[in-house]
Amino acid sequence: MESGAGSLTVSESRLSQSNSGTTPVREGYGFDEAAVAAWMEAHVAGFAGPLRIEQFRGGQSNPTYKLTTPDKAYVLRRKPPGELLPGAHAVEREARVLSALGAAGFPVAKVHGLCEDGDAIGTPFYIMDMVEGRVFWDATFPDVPRSERAAYFDEMNAAMAQLHALDPQAIGLGDYGKPGNYFARQLGRWGKQYLGDELAGRNADMDHVLAWLEANIPVGDEARVIHGDFRCDNVIFHPTEPRILAVLDWELSTLGHPLADFVYHAMMYRMPPDIVPGLGVADLAALGIPNEAEYVRAYCRRTGRDAIPDYAFYLAFNLFRLAAIFHGIKGRVLRGTAANAQAASRAEAFPRLAALAREAAEECGSPL
Repeated sequence: MESGAGSLTVSESRLSQSNSGTTPVREGYGFDEAAVAAWMEAHVAGFAGPLRIEQFRGGQSNPTYKLTTPDKAYVLRRKPPGELLPGAHAVEREARVLSALGAAGFPVAKVHGLCEDGDAIGTPFYIMDMVEGRVFWDATFPDVPRSERAAYFDEMNAAMAQLHALDPQAIGLGDYGKPGNYFARQLGRWGKQYLGDELAGRNADMDHVLAWLEANIPVGDEARVIHGDFRCDNVIFHPTEPRILAVLDWELSTLGHPLADFVYHAMMYRMPPDIVPGLGVADLAALGIPNEAEYVRAYCRRTGRDAIPDYAFYLAFNLFRLAAIFHGIKGRVLRGTAANAQAASRAEAFPRLAALAREAAEECGSPL
């Protein structure tokens, strides 16, 4: 999705507060712990040290730390040290959207404070609650009894509908992105990136899908706060119940089309599990998981829609966008500039995503 921060990653932080694991603060990512404690004493209600600080293994985009006190645990998200691209790593945006959504009753971690000047530790940061619960990295929810899986999917569906029901103006996020012409702007951006990377090369499926998308943008537009990367592994569930306690990873959030956001989430039904958590090869009936059409109908019922007649467009759009990201990763792999350990596998997956995008485009006329 279009990020107001000016950068787009495939969920680089992947922060799962309950179980992604911590390490001692890594070399080059340390800061003045006493300064953080002093800032929290002044700005975080109820804070009482001493403070122990560890670093989450995730958080490649914005370094993320676990702050533990005798009575409570917190999470600190900061901009990385060093010179940054303008608008990148915008923890201020993350703190803003979390605060606004929390005040509106949407399940997110509570933000306790934002330090924008960077004087305390050298970069801006914010403090939020540490949310304990379960994160499912496998979209089949293998650790959940079959009889309960449908309830977990229904909870994710309800969270998407709840998010898209919020009026951005009413919750103070009316200027959180550019409303209108969302698909034209997105296709212009990702088409330019795809076509401009000569080293990564062209792909016939991508060329076909880009031309088809540009010619078939649906009439009408909507603008809502969108998450941009809503997946099962970006959600913390209650330790024992099918209830979402917090939705994570708002780096890609902006104002955009809610159906693009929902169908990105529903893309799990088409996605092979070795690329991102997906159900592309799963026996849904045997697993007790609602099928794609049932899932779409549940969202429509919650949002007052009769159907999603342009479902194939939104699906092809999201698959194209993700394929364009993987195409860019392929280029970085070929240039030797890809730092992520998963970069090579994502580069290899690019043509499969491009083929899936073309398949979705060819479904036009068969709405769910």
